[in-house]
Amino acid sequence: MDVRIINRLCSFTAQRFGVPIDQVAVARAPYRICPLGAHIDHQSGTVTAMALDQAVHVAFAPSHCRDVVLNSLDFPGQTRFSIDHVPPPQRGDWGNYARGAVQALQQRHQLRSGVYGVTAGRMDGGGLSSSAAIGVALLLALQHANDLKVTPEENIDLDQTIENGYLGLRNGILDQAAILLSRRHQLTWIDCLTREHRHFPNPADGRGFEILIVFSGLKQALVETDYNQRVRECTAAAEKLLAAAGRSDAPPVLRSIPPEQYDACKHVLDDAEARRARHFFDEMERVRQGQQAWTAGDWQLFGQLMNQSGYSSIEHYQCGCPPLIDLYRILQDTPGVLGARFSGAGFRGCCVALVEPRTGQAAGEWVLDRYRRQHPDLAEAAYSLVCQTADGAEVIGKERLAGLFDVASDPAKNRPRNN
Repeated sequence: MDVRIINRLCSFTAQRFGVPIDQVAVARAPYRICPLGAHIDHQSGTVTAMALDQAVHVAFAPSHCRDVVLNSLDFPGQTRFSIDHVPPPQRGDWGNYARGAVQALQQRHQLRSGVYGVTAGRMDGGGLSSSAAIGVALLLALQHANDLKVTPEENIDLDQTIENGYLGLRNGILDQAAILLSRRHQLTWIDCLTREHRHFPNPADGRGFEILIVFSGLKQALVETDYNQRVRECTAAAEKLLAAAGRSDAPPVLRSIPPEQYDACKHVLDDAEARRARHFFDEMERVRQGQQAWTAGDWQLFGQLMNQSGYSSIEHYQCGCPPLIDLYRILQDTPGVLGARFSGAGFRGCCVALVEPRTGQAAGEWVLDRYRRQHPDLAEAAYSLVCQTADGAEVIGKERLAGLFDVASDPAKNRPRNN
């Protein structure tokens, strides 16, 4: 947990909005990775996830009026609107997530108060679900300011409403579920059809690997890529398979087709649809094998499955762009890397790798040296980060904040901590 940024956010919020600092709370929503289960959540598949010890933070206090007013430490401008009149989304505006959060909440709950607040978290467009993280953080802030008791399961639906309904992105529940449900040193398994989830402890208690994130320097919003087109192709494949099986009344997602029906009917699919369906069914099997490898502490096998997932994302799901594909391939040849793949859709952002313990920093430097030579135009914006796993999203209240402030003000107490 970044005590310094939390302290800075709380102080800024109190000073900027003239509220007592003991009325300020902080919503923390971690970034996430999906080691296995790529591009299948929107088809109601099963996925795996881990939250990272890097997060979006929102320091906030109730406005005690109908206004939402937000500043950001990372992005210009101020977001201001009334909860009675939520404006439509504005292209490229970070305030979209606040407006979408209010709109989503008001479909189910009554809001008495807006919030004053300040956000921090700059990994936008990085493939670590920054959009879902800021959405979750703002939902938690608004709920806390209005004394609403909302379960993590409902917040998954609410954050999906922001992205599907307000922003128009046709994604599934992977990002929101990972951010809300993950636990430190555990692999979270999520069934996107039944909404069931399980936690599988790391038998090495977190010491079996490090997580290396390498950012390509390429940023682009998902709604401006072929992401939604890939979802439509998966839907078309599901419709053809169901029709061939005489089951056209079933939901048009690939999870509706058992593997044996897929094998019997896949000849009806054309090239693009055949590739999408193959990726789905192969990835479902990789998730099953990956859970077993994780439980056994077989990081070599888990890494191999990640490599296969990355290959399938390129060859069968046909996502990715030249810089991300080059980055993925460099990681395959990097000493200490157990496995790697895109994090996100591969149209922009980063790659995630599992690396052997105490090798993350050296591996990141090795990768960046080669990547920057291949893509000098992106060299300045490319960087790497070694992460650990973390717990899911939460609101940090005043009592816990008081303890954190004591740590921040006393250098002797200020030790790095992963919560």
